[in-house]
Amino acid sequence: MPKDRWFGQVPEGIVTKCPQCRAMLLCADWVKNLRVCPKCDHHFRLSAPERVELLFDPDTFEEFDASLTSADPLQFPEYAEKLSREREKTGMESAVLTGKGLIAGIPAATAITDSRFLMGSMDSAVGEKVTRAIERATAEQLPIVTVCGTGGGARMHEGILSLMQMAKTTAALARHDAAGLLHISVLTDPSMAGVLASWASVGDVITAEPRAMIGFAGLRVSKQAQVLKIPKDFQTSEFQHRHGMIDIIAHRRDLKDVLAFLLAALSKTSRNRAAASGAVTGVAGV
Repeated sequence: MPKDRWFGQVPEGIVTKCPQCRAMLLCADWVKNLRVCPKCDHHFRLSAPERVELLFDPDTFEEFDASLTSADPLQFPEYAEKLSREREKTGMESAVLTGKGLIAGIPAATAITDSRFLMGSMDSAVGEKVTRAIERATAEQLPIVTVCGTGGGARMHEGILSLMQMAKTTAALARHDAAGLLHISVLTDPSMAGVLASWASVGDVITAEPRAMIGFAGLRVSKQAQVLKIPKDFQTSEFQHRHGMIDIIAHRRDLKDVLAFLLAALSKTSRNRAAASGAVTGVAGV
């Protein structure tokens, strides 16, 4: 038999395997199901552009600061090359996508981190883009919906410049709050470290997808710190919800409706409530 003959293999892009239940899923059906496993309900990770498509009304999204990108202030070894590879791989200039659009007819700004880009970790460019999005939302009297998909926290390659983004973004949200404007935080898998410890955890309402990994330090670090009796669902959405950190766990298919409901109910402006009239007929889990 020729060595290159297909035998017992599946062409790439036809099926994918669920990492939770190990079921083989047809990609076409899996994508139609919003990249959620129909067998065990495992929520696969989405890219930032996919999040925009999921949450915002078609043809309403306007991106902010698309060309703003990371620098290499410390001349960290191989950092510039790594950034170049990440940009080519993801088609994004940084690990966050910011902009504004309509969610069920309601205007809202957003900042969405993308775990494909160095695990969505926060550097000076990410912090600056998030801060600018918040400040623009404040200036335009818009609510902001932040979506955390970050496993890397503050990026070590830029040292203190990355760490200071925690304070900068949180201060911008404090000014947003002082203006009487709404911040809804959406936690997805993963939501960890410095991003969770700053802007992702200070929402007026905090929502999460089911079974997302949410915490500050990872499980391995917790074990090293002698945390011996760890619950089975430690650092999951369900654990955090049970202990009061999360307000709502929303399935991906319901997430846009949940956000529209919250924006309509809690918005400062009557125009948002009017825009949502009739758009939300019922929301599970609220």
